[in-house]
Amino acid sequence: MTPINAGLVGNTRRIPRFIKPALLVALLVVIAGTFTIVRRSNGKPAEKIEPPVTLEFAAADLATVEQKGLARAIPFSGSLQPVVQSTVKSKVSGTVQRMLVREGQQVSQGQVIAEIETADIKARLDTQVALLEEAKARWQIAAKNRDNNLALLKQNFISQNAFDTTQSTYEATVATVKSNEAQVKLAKNAMQDAVIRSPISGIVAKRMVNVGEKVGPDSPLFSVVDLSKMEIEAPAPATEIPSVKVGQSARFQVDGFGDRSFEGRVERINPVTEQGSRSITLYLSVANTDGALKGGMFAKGSLVLERSASAPVIPASAVREDAGQTYVFTLEKGKIERRPVQLGLRDEQSGFVELKSGVAPGTQVISARMAGLKPGTAAVVKGSLAAAPKS
Repeated sequence: MTPINAGLVGNTRRIPRFIKPALLVALLVVIAGTFTIVRRSNGKPAEKIEPPVTLEFAAADLATVEQKGLARAIPFSGSLQPVVQSTVKSKVSGTVQRMLVREGQQVSQGQVIAEIETADIKARLDTQVALLEEAKARWQIAAKNRDNNLALLKQNFISQNAFDTTQSTYEATVATVKSNEAQVKLAKNAMQDAVIRSPISGIVAKRMVNVGEKVGPDSPLFSVVDLSKMEIEAPAPATEIPSVKVGQSARFQVDGFGDRSFEGRVERINPVTEQGSRSITLYLSVANTDGALKGGMFAKGSLVLERSASAPVIPASAVREDAGQTYVFTLEKGKIERRPVQLGLRDEQSGFVELKSGVAPGTQVISARMAGLKPGTAAVVKGSLAAAPKS
């Protein structure tokens, strides 16, 4: 019998020899690719390592905690006005005859500054003097008649009624004399009032009339002001009034004087608030010995309410708040740190605030308003040789 396998073997085709090396190479490629895929699927992806962030600040972005005293003050503004000023008015009617001063001229108390024509006043005076002389003559006659009748009455030569008539005539002449004396005095006063004198020492601020104009009683002639002492009426918030005291000092500036500052003091405090504004008017007195300040100038300054002892202070711009906590960012050893602080007196004028606790003097704080600052972030000052710490 012929074996079955022998038949099959005899029918199998023989693989050419040159194909075997090619199959071997292909097999190696497939095995290598599979190994690579398996390695990638089983291995972890490479992480990208970013370099640490370093913030760079300019010197102007930082402030150093320093030691000094602060003052709590409230701002004020108002117009300067002379404390002593007077409007000189005419006491008599007449025509202005002479004007002896002009605006801006210095005058002293009692100095003649104008004259009113006195012809009519003089005529009235002469009339009153004549009437007085006539009344005195009648009085002398009535006095003699009274004396004579009194002697006759004592001798019972005349009745009591006759003497009473003489006595009444005498008393009437006495009254007439007194009346005429008063009229003469008034006429003389009118003559004196026709000469206008300055009631105060100061400067003529305004002249209202000219020579030849007709004036009457109470007609304004001049405005005279004394610039040696000025006053500022300044409104203040009613909430600050409990801290305001008479005698407190104030500093202010006036347009046109550059950086020159002036000093005043609280002279009076209005007892009631202004309707609508809920503010109270303060009256500040200002010594103006050199006369540099003029009436109507606008003053702007601050009134010191309280001064603190020397203490650590920082700019108010460095203070931050978050969830009711007050804190600052500091720059310490090349890193940003967050330090909670307790604040004290705030000086609105200088922009500083007192530190009661939290940061020591000499510490650098970030005063610039920057968002996104985080504690622990590396930071340097631009131009500084100090480098951020390596992480």
